[in-house]
Amino acid sequence: MSKKTLIIGAGGVGNVVAFKCAMNVEVFGEITLASRTLRKCDAIAQNIEAKIAVKIATASVDADIVPELIALIERIDVDIVINVALPYQDLSIMDACTHCGVDYVDTANYEHPDTAKFEYKEQWERNEAFEKAKIMGLLGSGFDPGVTNVFCAYAQKHYFDEIHSIDILDCNAGEHGYAFATNFNPEINLREVSAKGRYWENGEWIETEPMAIKQVWDYPEIGAKDSYLLYHEEMESLVKHIKGLQRIRFFMTFGESYLTHMKCLENVGMLGIKEVEHKGMKIVPMEFLATLLPDPASLGERTTGKTNIGIFAKGIKDGKEKTIYIYQVTQHEKCYEEVLSQGVSYTTGVPAMIGAKLILEQKWQGKGVFNMEELDPDPFMDELMKQGLPWQVMELEAHAHRRIDI
Repeated sequence: MSKKTLIIGAGGVGNVVAFKCAMNVEVFGEITLASRTLRKCDAIAQNIEAKIAVKIATASVDADIVPELIALIERIDVDIVINVALPYQDLSIMDACTHCGVDYVDTANYEHPDTAKFEYKEQWERNEAFEKAKIMGLLGSGFDPGVTNVFCAYAQKHYFDEIHSIDILDCNAGEHGYAFATNFNPEINLREVSAKGRYWENGEWIETEPMAIKQVWDYPEIGAKDSYLLYHEEMESLVKHIKGLQRIRFFMTFGESYLTHMKCLENVGMLGIKEVEHKGMKIVPMEFLATLLPDPASLGERTTGKTNIGIFAKGIKDGKEKTIYIYQVTQHEKCYEEVLSQGVSYTTGVPAMIGAKLILEQKWQGKGVFNMEELDPDPFMDELMKQGLPWQVMELEAHAHRRIDI
């Protein structure tokens, strides 16, 4: 019997997920793309039909309204929901899925619209509801979180008896030509970057001021880039599931121009998430800023260069110290050529499709909610090679690193 797939969200990542599901239509069957703005869905559907001759359906839905989601899911009678809407909408979509008894996949953990904080707590609390509904919820099936979690699980399974330290390293060396733009939703991106940093060491979380810790890292195929310590959601689950872990950190690259623009915007209050009054109207500064900035979905045709995202892990194997670097390099131009999106959307959207594919194929099964590293990494790693995200493993001397001292 043919499967039915519902994708919610028609931004840059939604475009990639829709394209890649259509490219694997034998697994995903009848595909519907839904968002609040129907014209965005229709535009993506037209591009897919023109480029790969696969037809997908479209629908309008407000992902904040559970009854509206339920009505759509029941009308289509779907087998799986892939959520690439805003992280604010994770809980409403999860609740609709438990009501309808439908498997669920997302790419980023829940974030309250009025609080610049993201954590898995409220999604993990829905584990019992998912178990009772006899469905699977796959949390964070993007790249980071997502592929980086699977890289950790793969390293744990094949290279280590214990992993003692992990650095997750995210480099986007792409150029889009704008003075300032964000590669994904501006509200989420800027809230993430301007928040305090955190890393986990010896059983406790250590908080840092925003951008206080910097290292210069030599990224394969890209070279040396300034990399700053941030808090990132995959660390919250990895500290629970990686055996022997003593420290985990997350670093992301930023250029001086980006940081200067962001600091100026922050200093004048444009990163605020609380309502302010402007000429008798209530506006949220961050939402207004997002309106002014280039739409991330429009960056694809003008973005050049590469991304490199991976994990640098140290630990013990057969009583000896060991170091490996698992990473994936993507070229923005190739992504646009394939699916009309830049590399940041591509590296998030392809893993979302893969997670859903493995569930539909019953290669990943379970009742409840799961983080990526809890599942067998091998079928996911195989799919990355087939679906456009080939990865590499670099084995190094035990005490080696790729930091550049300055």
